[in-house]
Amino acid sequence: MPNSILDPRSRAGLLARIDQLDPATPARWGRFTAPRMVSHLIESVRMALGELPVRRRRSILGNRLVRALVIHVLPFPRGAPTAGELLARAPASWASDIATLKTLIDRAAAHPPHGVWQPHPVFGILSDDDWGVLIYRHTAHHLSQFGA
Repeated sequence: MPNSILDPRSRAGLLARIDQLDPATPARWGRFTAPRMVSHLIESVRMALGELPVRRRRSILGNRLVRALVIHVLPFPRGAPTAGELLARAPASWASDIATLKTLIDRAAAHPPHGVWQPHPVFGILSDDDWGVLIYRHTAHHLSQFGA
């Protein structure tokens, strides 16, 4: 199984990396600060869980083959555009935001198998496995942005 939040070992490693973050660490690339990046990840998981509506956008990434390659194989590009809804949340306190992110990842991992996920704004309807890998890889991508 590829790294996924649905795999307990992969999830534990990801959560440990989140604990390595420091709010003052500068980004290796991009415009996020560490607190803004954590807010972005919080909103991303809330979107997956259906707690944050995000407007659908038509894209070639909705094609099954392209979607599978992007989610499971290809490296995440630096500086890729994202939905404005995933950038709107202002950071709260560092400790509470880290705790919120970790709780949301655990909640997503406990999502009922074959339950209803919110469609992704670009990829469309995703399977449990797709969401598990996408949440893991998206989070890992941004953790690497800050050396974690």
